[in-house]
Amino acid sequence: MPLIGAVADDLTGATTTGVLLARSKARTAVYFNEEAAQRADGAEELDAILISSNSRPLPANEAYDKVKSATAALKNMGVKYFSKRIDTTFRGGVGVEVDAMLDEVGADSVAVVVPAMPQSRRTLVGGYSVIDGVALINTPVAQDVRTPVKENYIPRLLSGQTRRKVGLVALDKILAGEEAVKKALEEKRADGCEVIVCDGITLEDVETIAKACIALKWNVVAVDPGPFTAKLAFCRDLIQAEEPNLPPEADETGKTVLIAAGSATPVTKRQMEVLCEDQRHVRIPVEPIPLIEGGEWAIAEADRAVERAVELLQSDSQPRAILFETALHGALLNLDEEDNKRHYAGGMSANRINAGLGSIVSKVLETVGREKIAGLYTTGGDTMVNVCYQLGVECLEVMDYVIPQTDVGRLVGSYGGLPVIGKGGLTGNDNTACEIVSRLFGEAAR
Repeated sequence: MPLIGAVADDLTGATTTGVLLARSKARTAVYFNEEAAQRADGAEELDAILISSNSRPLPANEAYDKVKSATAALKNMGVKYFSKRIDTTFRGGVGVEVDAMLDEVGADSVAVVVPAMPQSRRTLVGGYSVIDGVALINTPVAQDVRTPVKENYIPRLLSGQTRRKVGLVALDKILAGEEAVKKALEEKRADGCEVIVCDGITLEDVETIAKACIALKWNVVAVDPGPFTAKLAFCRDLIQAEEPNLPPEADETGKTVLIAAGSATPVTKRQMEVLCEDQRHVRIPVEPIPLIEGGEWAIAEADRAVERAVELLQSDSQPRAILFETALHGALLNLDEEDNKRHYAGGMSANRINAGLGSIVSKVLETVGREKIAGLYTTGGDTMVNVCYQLGVECLEVMDYVIPQTDVGRLVGSYGGLPVIGKGGLTGNDNTACEIVSRLFGEAAR
């Protein structure tokens, strides 16, 4: 029976936390929504379950309902320890979603927020979020098209979103050790705080906070991007020490990695430029406007991309990787403006683009067969969801990461066992895409 359960606001967030548990010998599955989790066979054999509520861009009331319902599903599956997985850059309505989980878990629950993810150089100092040495509001995420972040002081950000009182345990207490953290947490709770933010720079800091929480015997809801959840599980003897789960050396003959790039960040653009410097990797640009318009335009554009990919896959010079992208060539679209032009609901243009990419990948797989495909690589959580949706997949078994927040899994159900790697749009260095393609060939050899 699964003892560990988490709700994430998007799929890549769920896999990021899930991979930390999987690398620690916990059998871990990520479900795309609560309905998929409720329909799942064999869930009782899992150690950890993560559900994506897909709630990050939703209005507050809708996000609240999604998270509360997903938390109830975890309770019904026997979960004992709960986590609210948050984005390392605090996109979305984090405070509202924390309220939803606390309301469902029970009146004695308290949210301990530990935003640090040292593996990805995400830290919290004095309550201020620092991303790879840069203040959060000075990173590209501050201009995120759908969920921009304008507040750098996390207790203030959360206070504007939750109806609960928010407190901060600052770095000096964390560095002073477990007893100091215990005392500071008790003081904040005695002051009426039900959401307590903790500074942290290193994994040792995160573990100190976890030990203090366990010693207090509180009903803690972990609010974090993954490391705090994992440290709590380790200190409770639910999982083992984290270690890589590496594949064997791969024979790359006769296989191709399919890439669906839905992210438009400068980081992703540069990674794909470096990838395509290798002539074995072929870019197939997909025009976004026809996908946004829908109907015959969208079908024609998708079919054009599929036809070109099939031609390459059936040629004597089969590519090592094929990149389908909509936002890495030409002028970058303002998707809010595209929605407004067409009187669409907010986010519909982005959804149609991602659905188009998913349709292309699905049709290519259907046409050429699985044996020619080493694996799938997606950038952006919405892109992964749409690719898997088009393939009829609702669950991933997660296994490892290439680098933190670049997660390795396998499809469950349709095309079961096919390797897939999802990467957030802001993650990695110039060579990360090349590393992901190589890793997928290794995973295909397992």
